[in-house]
Amino acid sequence: MKALVFHGPGQTSWQDVPDPGIKDAADAVIRVEAVTICGTDLHIVKGDVPEVTPGTVLGHEAVGEVVEVGGDVRTVRPGDRVLISCIAACGRCGFCRENRYGQCRGGGGWVLGHLIDGTQAEYVRVPFADLSVHPLPSSVASEDAVLLADIFPTGYEVGVLNGRVRPGDTLVVVGAGPIGLATIATARLYTPGRIIAVDLAESRLAAARSMGADATVSATEDPEQLVRDLTDGLGADVVVEAVGVPEAFEQCTRMVRPGGHVANVGVHGKPAALHLEDLWIKDVTITTGLVDTHSTPLLLRMMAAGRLPAASAMVTHRFELAQMEEAYEVFSGAAHTGALKVVLGGPKHDEISVAA
Repeated sequence: MKALVFHGPGQTSWQDVPDPGIKDAADAVIRVEAVTICGTDLHIVKGDVPEVTPGTVLGHEAVGEVVEVGGDVRTVRPGDRVLISCIAACGRCGFCRENRYGQCRGGGGWVLGHLIDGTQAEYVRVPFADLSVHPLPSSVASEDAVLLADIFPTGYEVGVLNGRVRPGDTLVVVGAGPIGLATIATARLYTPGRIIAVDLAESRLAAARSMGADATVSATEDPEQLVRDLTDGLGADVVVEAVGVPEAFEQCTRMVRPGGHVANVGVHGKPAALHLEDLWIKDVTITTGLVDTHSTPLLLRMMAAGRLPAASAMVTHRFELAQMEEAYEVFSGAAHTGALKVVLGGPKHDEISVAA
């Protein structure tokens, strides 16, 4: 099969690799129908995630068709159309029993495209299939469903739930990329009083407004002053960091009110300063987190009911699977291409052959 392989910082290639097969009785092999690229993939390519070794197939978000399952798999069978979660869950360890699948100690967690071969390929082996893939109703298009593999659960769990957004709150989202937009969309479920989006790109601020942001401001135009003006100098109740750079995190801690919450969602490759000389007296809660995807079934039901934005609101570019390298160029050059989310879809196969 063909797959996007990481060869070290700054080096990837779309190339032939061996077909995946069942290695464990809990595995499923899935033919990829729709896949996307995450900002985390860009961090990997830059070298910010050293755990990813050369030779690894990248990607952790996809929708596809089950073609083979191990003997212990009970919830899906060949022919089922499924969402592949970015997080695998053994279901047995202490963290999984707490629904903290991202911290799984039984072989799960974030493994796809990280510790094992991922989804940016024609086929992918998914461990712990009973908890790590979700059957899709026919009413949910693949392009919509793939947004539930990572960005919507991440924005909702790590941003909205960790930040404890409540009715009437002033929420600031720093970074209006896909995760920031998903945070805005799911925060609206809690009826905050005001949502403010901060970004460098006007195209992304426009997307934030379409998702429900009440106010937008360029990161170059003193967003801290705007937040003070809109909150009578108090600061925001909740500030979500969705960029992953030290300056953005430090700015978030300056915009939060006493007693407020800063929820870090961005993937950081460099240290950020924590100014405890200013924060120690403010009763501020700072949370970090890897998504657990415990909310995926809920979000899937909400998408099927039309309660979440469709892909058309966020997907700006579409490619065939074989155009993976071009898609990476477009997505990584978002400042020039205007890319928000890209989706790739492979051609249909009349016959499916998977190595045993």
